[in-house]
Amino acid sequence: KNHGMHFRVLAKALRMSGGDHIHSGTVVGKLEGEREMTLGFVDLLRDDFIEKDRSRGIFFTQDWVSMPGVLPVASGGIHVWHMPALTEIFGDDSVLQFGG
Repeated sequence: KNHGMHFRVLAKALRMSGGDHIHSGTVVGKLEGEREMTLGFVDLLRDDFIEKDRSRGIFFTQDWVSMPGVLPVASGGIHVWHMPALTEIFGDDSVLQFGG
């Protein structure tokens, strides 16, 4: 999909400007995306140091030093039965939004 700005650019801009959370997509549910790319986005948002990994969409090694991370948010068509997969993908340091 084309949103006018690549998500990696948006995620980096948000992190550099002090943002605290962003919808990072999910691997399950209505807004699912490719697993490796989603994991690359999550790494980019949270980790201090990210190794180059083209399969995850990380094209060069990035060192964020002590810049605070951003919480990835998963929402959109997810429900309680997705919890095992979501906690495996996002870990405990994330926001999971469930609705009706």
